[in-house]
Amino acid sequence: MTTGQPEPKPDADLEDDLEWCYDAVHGVSRTFSITIDRLEEPMARHICLGYLLCRIADTIEDAGHIPPARQTELLTRYDRLLDPDATESVDAFMDDIEPWIPDDRNDDWEVVARTPRVLRTFESLDEEPREIMRDPVRELVDGMAMFTDRYADEGGLRLQTIEELEEYCWYAAGTVGTLITGLVARGTSQDRADEMRENARSFALLLQLVNIAKDVDDDYREENNVYLPAEWLAAEDVDVEAVTDEAHHGGVTNVIKRVTGRAESYLDDAQRYLEVVPEHNGNRLSAWAIPYLLAVGTLRELRERPEDVVREGDVKVSRAEVFALLQQFEDGVSRSRLAELREQMANQPLHQ
Repeated sequence: MTTGQPEPKPDADLEDDLEWCYDAVHGVSRTFSITIDRLEEPMARHICLGYLLCRIADTIEDAGHIPPARQTELLTRYDRLLDPDATESVDAFMDDIEPWIPDDRNDDWEVVARTPRVLRTFESLDEEPREIMRDPVRELVDGMAMFTDRYADEGGLRLQTIEELEEYCWYAAGTVGTLITGLVARGTSQDRADEMRENARSFALLLQLVNIAKDVDDDYREENNVYLPAEWLAAEDVDVEAVTDEAHHGGVTNVIKRVTGRAESYLDDAQRYLEVVPEHNGNRLSAWAIPYLLAVGTLRELRERPEDVVREGDVKVSRAEVFALLQQFEDGVSRSRLAELREQMANQPLHQ
């Protein structure tokens, strides 16, 4: 049995591991798949590995079949794997997680099952980007462990206030924003780096709140989590355990509208983040502008048909609009066009 961090492997094996990590991202996230495809080296591998490290924790936290107390234990053990000064055994962690990996595992659980491979590839990176990434990932893991522990008696997350929702969004997405900002700000001016850091939270909360507004049904049925603030549900006479009941569609729709409005309040600062993000070290504006504009399009759909979240289970932009947006960036898009594209997508589908 091995102990401590994964042992370095020969370069050829590491290249195989990295290729597997790229494939894994494409399997678990359409949005991050677009981002990774737009980046160049070395930024592409850094963002890819940072995302997979976070996805392992996110999959454990979202697992409705794992008791919350056990989720907390698993997340705490995973955090120790990321501590360079700890002697946590990778094999011991895998022994603990193995009983909870579904037999018919999906792409998310395949990543969890390959945790040693992800960690091994992460540890092969140069020291500077690796250490920039480590603290934000560990903050995410610690935050998720805190939330699963906080709601252990409920069997799933039951967020109470908008402030608690945004606290959760910070751990789930703001920490990823810190990781991204730390990597892309390397080598840029102090003023630009400071402005990015000032707006990174807004960029992250925008994307996370959009996901929460559109995924109410899946979050409850598949993960046993209710992220809509209980105080807002109570104002509509909706119990948190009744968010998917047909009788409460109207009340839940009203809460979704409020979350949508909250997300929209972060659009300006998120756009400012994009206006100053540097294009160097393999970073490209399109990698982050596309997810931002997809969020704008999703907010439009949420404004126009919020009832579809509870009636049909999801609201999203069409594949045709996604394709049209990607086409916009084929020859590059200047920062000055961001506002134009945002206004266009806020009013109607881009392909129309």
